Amino acid sequence: MPEESLTGRPVKLLRMLYEKSTPISTYTLRIKQNELASQLGISRQALNVHLRKLRDQGYIRTGRGFIDITEKGLTFLGISANPAFVFLKISPFQRREAYERIFQFPILRIFRVAGDMDAILVIERGKLDEALKMLANIDGVVDTRSYIAIQTLK
Repeated sequence: MPEESLTGRPVKLLRMLYEKSTPISTYTLRIKQNELASQLGISRQALNVHLRKLRDQGYIRTGRGFIDITEKGLTFLGISANPAFVFLKISPFQRREAYERIFQFPILRIFRVAGDMDAILVIERGKLDEALKMLANIDGVVDTRSYIAIQTLK
């Protein structure tokens, strides 16, 4: 479907929704329910019973072709919704090799940035120690600075 240009009231609505919204962490799975039921070895009807229970208790959100795990679901699983951030300084001569090794880490996201640091890793808080130990063994990583998010403000 081609992207449409938005103007007028739809833009105003989208802006208002953004400004009034609260940021949350979700993990999204794009899968058809019959495929998920097959992977679990249960019927689609049985899957719907389980999904409804999880949705009614606020652990997931569902829609056509997707399932979101909510912050409440992440918390139940022992996964922190507030991540850790690791700022990296990497030697310019070893960046490609360093990035290739870093891509194998348990990271949520990685951003290449301009400025005093070269990259920002977003890591599950519980995996921060493991990631820092792995980073210590990568040639070319010159400096790391770690920060743990304690609250999402906006």
